[in-house]
Amino acid sequence: MNTIVKYITLDLIKNKIIIIYTLLLGVISFSVLSIDSNSSKGLLSLLNITLLFVPIISILFATIYFFNSSEFIELLLSQPVKRKTVLLAEYSGLSTALCAAYAVGIGIPTIILTPSPAALVLLVSGLLLTLSFTALALLVFVLFKDKTKGIGASIIISLFLSLLFDGLLLIFIYSFGEYPIEKPILGIIALNPIDLARILMLLQLDVAVLMGYSGALFKKFLGSMAGSAYAIICMMLWVIVPLFLSVKIFRKKDL
Repeated sequence: MNTIVKYITLDLIKNKIIIIYTLLLGVISFSVLSIDSNSSKGLLSLLNITLLFVPIISILFATIYFFNSSEFIELLLSQPVKRKTVLLAEYSGLSTALCAAYAVGIGIPTIILTPSPAALVLLVSGLLLTLSFTALALLVFVLFKDKTKGIGASIIISLFLSLLFDGLLLIFIYSFGEYPIEKPILGIIALNPIDLARILMLLQLDVAVLMGYSGALFKKFLGSMAGSAYAIICMMLWVIVPLFLSVKIFRKKDL
């Protein structure tokens, strides 16, 4: 498995899209952090960029890559290698490359220009988002045989979690605002890794004005430390659960 992961990672690091992605993140990071002397504002701007671009780029690039690697995966499976090993190696190689791109593009500038716990939390949030949406892309790959349908499903997932989810959550809050819905909302928020990443960062910065209803609930019922731990655990589940389902489905899939 290590050999496959190494080969995939080294191959992807040379990929033009990965290189452009890294450079783009780096340029944006240095520009944003250099413009404003207030480090909190700069980190919030980078948070918005991370929440906007990282999920959709990760899931789309990963989905396309997995479908383009179908023949390579079939070749590996013709060897005495377990399906689980091949699938997890593909995921590990791709997620390593994408995480490295984010770590270099966002992590290095923030650590150099604004070394702080908040900068570290931003880096962790982006890496967890990358891992979770790459895992979702893998699940899409094993569920769909057609590449076009798979890409379409990935776009729908990214748009739903980025845009529609918060709208539906607001509708739920306004519809049942007269009832004690605070604790159920904490569970509902766990269904969206993007919201979890946002709250994790805002809890660290303790920006009360920007926390919104969901952030205020985390602060009220869980506190900063427990809320951060809850958000990280939920984001890790967004990595583990899609991977588990992907392996389970792929074992029985007819190639």
